Amino acid sequence: MSQYSMIIQWSKEDQLYLVTIPEFADLVVMPCTHGATREEAIRKGEEVIDMYLESWQMENQHIPEPSTLQMV
Repeated sequence: MSQYSMIIQWSKEDQLYLVTIPEFADLVVMPCTHGATREEAIRKGEEVIDMYLESWQMENQHIPEPSTLQMV
């Protein structure tokens, strides 16, 4: 499992859970995937993260850093 963030939101219009990856928002059209269940959406989100990271690495492109929670 990656350290990248995923936002899972229910879409009443689509009747699906939509997945957004905040760290990729400037590089990829969002939402980036979806699922009929939360579990499916999470699994697909992880697959998308892995796919983009592998592609960017193969193409020697900049890979965004995962966000970390900052406690104040």
